[in-house]
Amino acid sequence: MADKIQQLRNEINQSTASTQEELEAYRIKFISRKSVLGELFNEMKNVAPEERKAYGQAVNEVKQLAEDKFRSLIDGLEDSKENTGSKAPIDLTLPPMVNLGTVHPLTIIHNRIVEIFQKIGFNVADGPEIEDDFHNFTALNFPENHPAREMQDTFFIESNPDIALRTHTSSVQIRIMENQKPPFRTLAPGRVYRNEAISARAHCFFHQVEGFFVDKNVGLVDLKQTLYYFAKELFGQDTKVRFRPSYFPFTEPSAEMDISCNICKGKGCNICKYSGWVEILGSGMIDPNVLENCGIDSEEYTGFAFGMGIERIAMLKFQVNDLRLYSENDVRFLNQFKNMS
Repeated sequence: MADKIQQLRNEINQSTASTQEELEAYRIKFISRKSVLGELFNEMKNVAPEERKAYGQAVNEVKQLAEDKFRSLIDGLEDSKENTGSKAPIDLTLPPMVNLGTVHPLTIIHNRIVEIFQKIGFNVADGPEIEDDFHNFTALNFPENHPAREMQDTFFIESNPDIALRTHTSSVQIRIMENQKPPFRTLAPGRVYRNEAISARAHCFFHQVEGFFVDKNVGLVDLKQTLYYFAKELFGQDTKVRFRPSYFPFTEPSAEMDISCNICKGKGCNICKYSGWVEILGSGMIDPNVLENCGIDSEEYTGFAFGMGIERIAMLKFQVNDLRLYSENDVRFLNQFKNMS
């Protein structure tokens, strides 16, 4: 029996493993439950009682030797993998390389818009993205079957045509006005959905910021001065602003606001269609019907509202010509904004 133990000791010492398969074969032979060492322990019952102590000690020593050898074979195999190929030596004097993420460009613009309006007293509100017909259309002066509803292609819930993905964050305006008492000075940013073909200039979902101010004696001059302030804070003090008459069911009078193209500085380019102007938002005085739908006396209170697309603002601010890039999560695109947050 002593000869068998010595033979195993020699075999363990001479064992090598240059592949994972050879390492596994060693483990099965010397470490596993059904290994040759297990057989030696089973022989304990056949050893004379006076020799069992010495025998057990000898077998335990061989077991320890086998486990130590197994660990050394693992280390040797890992070292050989690391040294394979033409890796450059590690320079321990270099600073640690940490791959940090970045704030999304739409988040950058969202935060900047909120910051600008918070400086003049606007608070931020949120609302559900799945809305009912009343909050998304009816309360905003969209009569049932009115052609104005066709201005926005809507994603309706098939099982309930009264429920839809909101087409604008104006629905938040209704929820605030029907549940609180004026004055209101609120900003409502969020994601909205419209059933549109996806292209460089349109998407089936985008992000919008709705703002509204309701109080006594609020006039058109308040709307214009608020938006003048916003445009110059975001795009620079040299930015020129103009208003053009427009139509929205929930405001009267209504206007779209343009700024001088910040890419060509008003000289004309493909972004502004060589006009020197770029439209950035819609606005107007809140229609009295909207106030009355929310239980607010339109004889006592007036207000204005405006809405803008964050993607459109980001395209102008960062000179991006394809808004699909904002939702594709291409790290090559996103890494360009690391130092802008």
